[in-house]
Amino acid sequence: MKPRSLMFTLYGDFIQYYGGEIWIGSLIRMMAEFGISESSVRGATLRMVQQDLLQVRRVGNKSYYSLTEKGKRRIEDGVRRVYSIKSHKWDGFWRILTYSMPEEKRDLRNQVRKELSWTGFGMISNSTWVSPNPLEKQILEMIETYELKEYAMLFSSSSLLSHDQQYIIDKGWNLQSIQEDYKTFIETYRPKYEMLKECVWNDSLTSLEAFVERTYLVHYYRKFLFNDPGFPQDLLPHNWNGNEARDLFWNMHQLLSTLSVKYFESLFEQAPDREIQAKREKAINPFAEIYI
Repeated sequence: MKPRSLMFTLYGDFIQYYGGEIWIGSLIRMMAEFGISESSVRGATLRMVQQDLLQVRRVGNKSYYSLTEKGKRRIEDGVRRVYSIKSHKWDGFWRILTYSMPEEKRDLRNQVRKELSWTGFGMISNSTWVSPNPLEKQILEMIETYELKEYAMLFSSSSLLSHDQQYIIDKGWNLQSIQEDYKTFIETYRPKYEMLKECVWNDSLTSLEAFVERTYLVHYYRKFLFNDPGFPQDLLPHNWNGNEARDLFWNMHQLLSTLSVKYFESLFEQAPDREIQAKREKAINPFAEIYI
């Protein structure tokens, strides 16, 4: 695992429920369980501060890190999609973003493409991206954050005159490839789930093992955020295996949750000048009340 990616997993799955701020020492100890060195953790946090994803606060001789607004937006969107427990029905509208940026804005253009792909948009032609999901708020926030009003426009339309809906889906996304990735996930984690279930029933699974397994699980599953656009159920193929993968993820996550949170709490240290109202139950069951 890359340090930055693992940090996003830890913030989204644990830290956000404990005030959203963590001592760098706690973070170093947690990430050491995944073979990441102290120097790599410190280097990654420095780069994330420079990228306006993390902010640092010093209390005495200790440094505490929390997400910036930009980082929170990324985490909140990811958490909402990872822990959704049912798909929504399509409202019949396509959200369409078009942009035109000068060559000197190449880095910005690349960043916008990454964020659109992360959000679930598909590119149907050069600088034209679409989504059937109600993502107006997120995209308007992105336009505001990156100051894109001069370069980008967001439309919504229920009419497609020249092609059918399936053409747009095939143009913007490769659902067959995503299904193959879900198949691999299911084949990898189905036997592991059965094995871990036996360990939990026999009381032979330690809190450290549960913490590592849950983190790897979430880290693996959240990669689908970069591929699966989270389509409404009525636009998905009839044999879509993403639902089976999601159920397996949910069951395994819940199996490991209580023990993994126990281990996280043994390492987590909050700043002495803050009283944290820990949302422990939410950390154990982040699926509650999240619907898409």
